[in-house]
Amino acid sequence: MRVKNNTLNLDPTDIKILEILQEDARQTYTTIGKRLGIAHSTVYDRIKRMEQHGIIKKYTALIDAEKAGAKTITAIMTIITDPKESEKVAEKLCTAPQVTEVYTSLSEELQIIAKVIAENQESLHEFIATTVAPLPGVLRIRTSIVTKKFKETQPLIANDPKKLTPAENQNKSRKGENKSEK
Repeated sequence: MRVKNNTLNLDPTDIKILEILQEDARQTYTTIGKRLGIAHSTVYDRIKRMEQHGIIKKYTALIDAEKAGAKTITAIMTIITDPKESEKVAEKLCTAPQVTEVYTSLSEELQIIAKVIAENQESLHEFIATTVAPLPGVLRIRTSIVTKKFKETQPLIANDPKKLTPAENQNKSRKGENKSEK
């Protein structure tokens, strides 16, 4: 891990620490250190540095709302907007407590995709009619109610080991160069 121009550059060890934290953020520094073959103080220092630079935003619990007894419905909304107003629409959606995720997508037209949680269809309809549809710049809204959830996780920072290969290969090739120089 290196800091350059006030930006933290992660190395493979940092990425592995982040992946372990994503599996279970309650693991101790010692446990993480044993898994990676490094000292717990090294793990502590790296985690603190990643927290200070905003790479680790917060620690939280993922709750299965259904198992917790919450009777809600989830909907995915696709909102077609006037390009001049799309940022404002997205920002406004971010402030609504019913909205859990907001993304923009530029395909044939500018779209905002939002994941929405509501008590029932009636409250979902009311939210769309009174909060989303009146926003300046909203042209069309498509809503899909989720009927069955197959997977819901947070993405791993580097779930493709090939992404780490170039840096590791460079280090290995440098070591090889050093051996041949002797």
